[in-house]
This record gives sequence, structure tokens and C-alpha cells, in this order.
Amino acid sequence: MHLINIKHPSEGASFQEAVIQGLGRDQGLYFPREFMPLPDVEGLLQENFIPRSVAVLGHLIGDEIDEPALNKMVASAFDFPLEVPALDARVSALELFHGPSLAFKDFGARFMAACLAEFHDGGPMTILTATSGDTGAAVAHAYYGQPGINVVILYPKGRITPLQEKLFCTLGGNVQTIAVESDFDTCQHLVKACFEDDELRQGLGLNSANSINIARLLAQVCYYFEAGAAVSDLSRLVLSVPSGNFGNLTAGLIARAIGLDYKRIIAATNTNDTVPRFLATGRWDPYPTVTTITNAMDVSLPNNFPRVMELGERHGLPLESMLSSMALSDAETAEAMRDLRQRGYLADPHSALAWAALDRSLLPDEEGVFLCTAHPAKFLEVLEEIHGMEWPLPPELEAVQDKQLLSETIPGEFAALRKALGH
Repeated sequence: MHLINIKHPSEGASFQEAVIQGLGRDQGLYFPREFMPLPDVEGLLQENFIPRSVAVLGHLIGDEIDEPALNKMVASAFDFPLEVPALDARVSALELFHGPSLAFKDFGARFMAACLAEFHDGGPMTILTATSGDTGAAVAHAYYGQPGINVVILYPKGRITPLQEKLFCTLGGNVQTIAVESDFDTCQHLVKACFEDDELRQGLGLNSANSINIARLLAQVCYYFEAGAAVSDLSRLVLSVPSGNFGNLTAGLIARAIGLDYKRIIAATNTNDTVPRFLATGRWDPYPTVTTITNAMDVSLPNNFPRVMELGERHGLPLESMLSSMALSDAETAEAMRDLRQRGYLADPHSALAWAALDRSLLPDEEGVFLCTAHPAKFLEVLEEIHGMEWPLPPELEAVQDKQLLSETIPGEFAALRKALGH
């Protein structure tokens, strides 16, 4: 697989090099130099999820991982179900939250962990990542207890739900969690600053498990084919994706680039609406990040958006006709949760927001699939406030609800993070 640094296209990397390095020069994102269409998408859609995912990832990665090894990696990483229940004749939910951390991030985090297990040379390695809610737990559980690999997770203090926090801040061992007294964009900035610090990068063997890492991003391409397999006519399919850092949306566009010819895709955001305003005006004008009930999307500077632009500019995807974006307020999200509940479907805020964006724009001749990115029980306080209901905890959350948090708290300053990292 041939990748380039988007900021410096002359800097190339293999898949293995990009997975190990995480970022290129000047914090540049790695991205494939070209995309080739899959030879038989219609046939692939008839396959089961695991063999189909092996075919998709094998097509993207090429011969750097042989098929038996890739089979083993995918089977171990995706060892949990995904479901596509129909809400009605034209709308379905793609449920991606049945993994160990109850969020869609399990797909990418666990596949990346499998890649590092395949590629790691045994030297020092520290997985440094920022989370706005769900990435932290997925990464922590994917690498917990792995010999030779330390994990450091930054998150905005007080801006994720208590149960999200408990899922990854109670493990200890090789997982270090740091609460930052600022917002998620500051956490992302601190992670990038670490990668620019040669002493830190080399001394700790830094790697990132955010969706900036190409292994996580490519893993997420796989479940879009599950959405394609669920509809009667792929050419009528409209996808709605709850979007914060835009890795999930980017994966959906990559699926289109390799031959999953759905009709269009919606980037559904909350009031942190940098991208909807950019698509409407052509001006990139981030506002300060605000806190919402869809906390995993409280991002004003989405790291992956340069890859979205690359898909249009270098790879020729017709973004103007197939990509739209819509921002919804907390009040509109709460109303969507109530509407879905009346239809017999309980959704977390992020998934309900994606459904609302789909519901507002779906035409009579279209079929829609909205991505459900987190288990509703991770948002107990929101469920109780909006529905006036208690919800039994799944075993994964029940096991951690009474555990003590092990996080340390730092100000949103690089010097404070450096000290926390022992430098």
C-alpha cells in the first residue's frame, strides 16, 4: 500500500510505516496515493461480515499482510456482532456498539491493535491519544495488558459522561489517563505537540490511536459495506453519520471511492458546526467549542477533514453532489430521541442526531441508514432527563460503575503534559 503525507506529498510510506509512525512530517496525515475499485462489489455484499471485511482490507492494504494473517487479525478484532434493524420500510439503523467498549470505535481500535501486534519490533511504544468520549475506552481495552505497550489517554475534564469515564479510567496497569482542564480540541493539540517533540516521540516510541492513524480509519470502511448489504438498491442508499472528528465520515467516503456506489452521505453535527458552515460558505471559520449532550462530537477543529478534502481534490469524489452536512441543537437532538422512542427504538444522543438529519432530508425514492455509534446506556443521565426513565446497565458498565477513577488532572498546557509523561 502506497501512502503519502497530505501536507508533503513527496513523503511516502508503506502501510506498516504509517501505522507505526502515526503522523508524517509537520503533523501531516497519511492517506492512500490512489484508490482502485473493488472487482466485485455486488458479490461482496452477499458475503458475511468477516470474509467481506478481509476482502475490503486486503484490497486496500495490498500484499503487506498475507491473507492468512489478515484473516486471523480481522477475526480477532471484529469478534462481536453488528446489527442492522429496520425502523420501517425505508430506514434502518446500523448498530456499531456491540463491542467491548459499547461504541463504534472498537472496530478501529481493535484492528489497529492487531496491526501493531503484527508489526511491533518489541521496542518501547506508547499509544498517545485524545478522546471526546468513546475513543478512550476502545483504545484502553484494545491495548490493556499488552506487553511492551503503554497507553496514555487525554480527555476534557467534566465533558464526557461519568460512565464513559469509568470505562477507561479505572483500568490502571499499562493504561494512564489524564483529565485536561480544557476542551477536546486542546487535547488534540497537546497530542500533536507531543509528536512534534523529538525527545518525547523517540524516547517514548509515540504512536497515536486516534482516527489520524490509518489502521483505525481503514477498519471503519468495512461496516459501510454492511449498510450497503442491508438495502434493496445501493444506488438509492443515503447514509447519515454523526460527525465530530470526521474519521467515520472519511471511512464512508473511502468506501465510495473503492466502489460502494451509494447515492449520498450526510455529515450530521451538533452546534459545533465548523464543517456545515464551511460547506455552505467556503470559509473555514471555527468557533470556540461548546459543550452539548452529544459530547463525542464536541469538536471545532476536526482532524480528519483534510482527508475529506483530499478525496475530492486528488481522488475525484464528487463531494459537491454527494456530501452534505447538517447541524442540530441539543433541543432538536432531544426531540429526535423522543421521536425514535415513540417509534420503538431507544437511541443514544449521537445516533438520534444522525437519524434526525436523515429524516429531514430523505426523499421518497431513497433508502436511508443512520449509524448508531454508542450504546444508549452510556448516556444514562441524558436518558433519564429526556425520557424520565431508568435503564438497566449492560454488564460492561455494571462492572465499572462503582470503581474508583485513576486519572490525574492537568491544565491544558504542553509543559504540564510533558511532566505527566515523565519528561
